Amino acid sequence: MLTFNKFIKKYQKTKILDIHELSLNHGIYWLKGANGSGKSTLLKSLAGILHFEGDILLDKLVSIKKHKRDYRRLVNFAEAEPVFPEFLTGKELIDMFAEAKSGTNEQKAFYTQTIGLQPYVDQSLGTYSSGMLKKLSLILAFMGKPKLILLDEPLITVDLTSLEVLYSWIIEKNKSENTSFILASHQSLDGSGIPVNTVLSIQNTLLSLH
Repeated sequence: MLTFNKFIKKYQKTKILDIHELSLNHGIYWLKGANGSGKSTLLKSLAGILHFEGDILLDKLVSIKKHKRDYRRLVNFAEAEPVFPEFLTGKELIDMFAEAKSGTNEQKAFYTQTIGLQPYVDQSLGTYSSGMLKKLSLILAFMGKPKLILLDEPLITVDLTSLEVLYSWIIEKNKSENTSFILASHQSLDGSGIPVNTVLSIQNTLLSLH
């Protein structure tokens, strides 16, 4: 699913991540690491937001460096603490993402209704609480038919009922469309029902599988 090739991420001269060669199969991965270990940096790099040395391949064919548009169409990302333009409404942002990711009206209706955001989609994002913004970011991450969904701290700022909905989304998306996930969280996923294939751990700039 993902192949790292001489991946190095630095901030100025400080090396944050060093993944010389690593391949991840399709599945659901839980990314663990202490605060400041580089979890968010890794996800943002995988999402094509941050520049890094080396390359990453999706399904051994699509390079994040050589096929940027195709890669980004297949990889969706939800930040830990999302920030969106306050003048837009929830519906406008969802419509924009759906168009960019080839999402459907059925998807928009299903995700907004099941996570409880439908009554607020016509309100400007400046009126949204942090929990509502988090729900919105999760909806955007599931738009279209991504090969990989990256969720940074998906368990924070969300109520328990919405967490159960998110767990069901992940399980269904993985089962029906073979979508892979990397969930970066300092919290345990035990009891979620999510069939985590492998735990990824960041220690001293290196990423390892457990």
